[in-house]
Amino acid sequence: MRPTLYTFSGAPRGWRVLLGLAFKGIDADIRILSVSEKDHQKPDFLAMNPRAKVPVLTSGDIVLRDSIAILAWLDKAYPDKPLFGETPTQAATVWQIAMECREYLREANRQLLSRAFFTDAKVPDEGSENDRTFQKEAAFVHAECRYLEDLLSDDRTFLAGEMPSAADALAFPEVRLLQRAVETRAELMTAAGFGYPPDLYPNVAAWKNRMNAMPEVVATMPPHWQTETPIAKSA
Repeated sequence: MRPTLYTFSGAPRGWRVLLGLAFKGIDADIRILSVSEKDHQKPDFLAMNPRAKVPVLTSGDIVLRDSIAILAWLDKAYPDKPLFGETPTQAATVWQIAMECREYLREANRQLLSRAFFTDAKVPDEGSENDRTFQKEAAFVHAECRYLEDLLSDDRTFLAGEMPSAADALAFPEVRLLQRAVETRAELMTAAGFGYPPDLYPNVAAWKNRMNAMPEVVATMPPHWQTETPIAKSA
């Protein structure tokens, strides 16, 4: 049965699943919910997920409410092009990178990008308490970018090897959201040290560009970005 995915445009956890579907070539019914209309709080959605969060994937009687659980289910339900490797060593590598991205990269981005996308995005006054918090947020994201840079230092094509995996599905939305912040919140992101990420993290930039060039990845880009005009050079 054709699976159905419910998510928000640009939501990183839902984007993970979109990438998993794309990597495996799975045709799914994608339902983009409206935040402004509070679709996630309506009875029909709450019946699937009382926590009122995305993503949710359904297939027949199956209802899954966690992005990692969904990726794991997809790998078992559709064994071709595995997201979690084919050998024990590959599986361990993918899971470790994916879990570290889930635990650390997502939290780092949440802090900095909440400031960029959901506030006035002004650069804090130098030396203020807000500035000190801002610098800590930026340092957290830089640390996770260095982690990815080191992973890619051996010229591997993707984070866990030569094929896209769940590790890439978790990391790419975060890096692509950083790029979006540079494009649309240039002054703040420059102050955070992200004016030109390719100069800082060339391995990450090359990996991101490879992902950006994949048609199946392009198809997962947030629909609402098409109606927004970037105001700075793409990073």
